[in-house]
Amino acid sequence: MSNPDHTPFLEAAAALLGPRGFTADADLMAPWLTDWRGRFTGRAIAMASPASTADVSALMRLCAEHRVAVVPQGGNSGMSGGATPDTGGHGLLLSLRRMNQIRVLDAENRMVTAEAGVVLQTLHEAADAAGLRFALTLGGKGSATIGGLISTNAGGTQVLRHGTMRAMVLGLEAVMADGSVLDTLTPLKKDNRGFDLKQVLIGSEGTLGIVTAATLRLEPRIAGRAVLWAGLASLHDARALLLHAEAHAGAALEGFEVMPRHSLDAVCAYLPSARAPLAEPHAWHALIELVADNDADAATLQSRAEALLASAFEAGLIADATIAASEAQAEAFWSLRDSIAPAERALGPAVQHDISVPTHKMPDFVEQAVPLLEAAWPGTRAVGFGHLGDGNIHFHVLAPAGVDPATWQATDGKAISAQVHDLVTQWGGSISAEHGIGQLKRDELARLGDPVALAMLRQIKAALDPHGLLNPGKLI
Repeated sequence: MSNPDHTPFLEAAAALLGPRGFTADADLMAPWLTDWRGRFTGRAIAMASPASTADVSALMRLCAEHRVAVVPQGGNSGMSGGATPDTGGHGLLLSLRRMNQIRVLDAENRMVTAEAGVVLQTLHEAADAAGLRFALTLGGKGSATIGGLISTNAGGTQVLRHGTMRAMVLGLEAVMADGSVLDTLTPLKKDNRGFDLKQVLIGSEGTLGIVTAATLRLEPRIAGRAVLWAGLASLHDARALLLHAEAHAGAALEGFEVMPRHSLDAVCAYLPSARAPLAEPHAWHALIELVADNDADAATLQSRAEALLASAFEAGLIADATIAASEAQAEAFWSLRDSIAPAERALGPAVQHDISVPTHKMPDFVEQAVPLLEAAWPGTRAVGFGHLGDGNIHFHVLAPAGVDPATWQATDGKAISAQVHDLVTQWGGSISAEHGIGQLKRDELARLGDPVALAMLRQIKAALDPHGLLNPGKLI
């Protein structure tokens, strides 16, 4: 089949968006055609950078008229290749980065309406200036955008208390495949006019519509926090400590992260300024954050944190622990956790798995899966870490020393991932906890997903995007 002539579309799109909003220059597009992990590189006929919802709407009408596929992209910091075009080179890369306005910040009602290209850290700063906060954070907050976070239903380190992105979206604006605009930005606590359409779009990875703005829930700015670091003998002890913390700290418990010694050692080797919080090595580590929403609770937070650790010592749950003595030290503790992914990437090739199991099964899963994988694939190193409070395991399998990265990824790495996904499915879990399916796990979802659920996903896709223009080759 001959290549289609895109000239009429390109001319119309260039006239619509102007030089700031449209380019077919290969050098300008190049940085955005490879995903953050470097696994996927695609091609595109051009890159569009609209500045408004009206621009996106008009552009999608052009795309529908000319049958041009569109790959929406935010900060290009995704983990599953969901914002990278395929290698065919017939689609349009649609960057939402110019749509970076905070339209309204309503401090009295604790909500903000932000466009899709607003960077998470920028939203944090704007909320803080208003005496509030947006209670979702993750390691890539300096590049991740609101649209991308919504399209993948991002999680992060505060899901234990506040839920995923899905729980924080009060309203949504999106451009559909035909260029029509869905506007549900006005938040209503009660609205029973049929399906909750914004929830259909959240987590759909740009395959059903292009998120252009959202109304998001804000929380009171914390009045104080206590960040604790504990050394433990096992992941089962960490689970027991989590239950102990939930019982003693209640709603003050906002974060509970776990990592094995291997991950902490990798970070300390990777970051010249990093220091292990405890003098002695431990098999497992827990990072715990308690917060206070008002001054009265903040006044007692330190003593409550000390009491929590004292009772955990008495119960034999922890071997050693410390409490951050300053805000700088608290940030240093969190930097250790947030730096695991790049630190382990620096060690060499690996296959990374963003999986989840029921929270009470996470210790058993990790303790059984690690030796099983390492025995099946000699020379590998399996490492599980992450969000113990919500059952989300970042399960990495590092390649043996000396292998060719590309060859290993395509052969043993692919087989290892299939085995991990088989295991997590057998345990009643999910092959994607918070990073999305993208193109990385599309075939695995087709292989392991529930047939009824997959059929419903395909039917919804066909109804909302009958010509398959929105992010083709992703998710389903």
